[in-house]
Amino acid sequence: MIALLKQTAMTAWERAAKHPKKFFAYSMIFLSVSFVGSLIQGIFFPSNSLFKIKPPALYNKSAVHQNSDVKRDKEMENIVEELKGLKLKRDRNELRKEDSLRIEYLYSQYQKLKNSGSTESN
Repeated sequence: MIALLKQTAMTAWERAAKHPKKFFAYSMIFLSVSFVGSLIQGIFFPSNSLFKIKPPALYNKSAVHQNSDVKRDKEMENIVEELKGLKLKRDRNELRKEDSLRIEYLYSQYQKLKNSGSTESN
């Protein structure tokens, strides 16, 4: 089987060497048909996975970027309000173990939001 493939490849190379114009013409026809087929596939049957990756908005002050800033600020305000409520609970000596875990979680979320805002504004 391998010998047959090697012999077929050798005869193809010999023909290409003997008739370079025909080889070039057939190659261009194949490439053109492939290109047109690819265009038709891309236009009429687009892939659903194209452009799923959203590029970062580095130097962009678009509405989407501003909305994300507003959303982040709103989340930070909500976290601060909840932490204030937990502080009042601490002052009354009513904290439980679940509350201390919640405080740690909220603090880490606040730090993540704060750090993501500082890196985007640079």
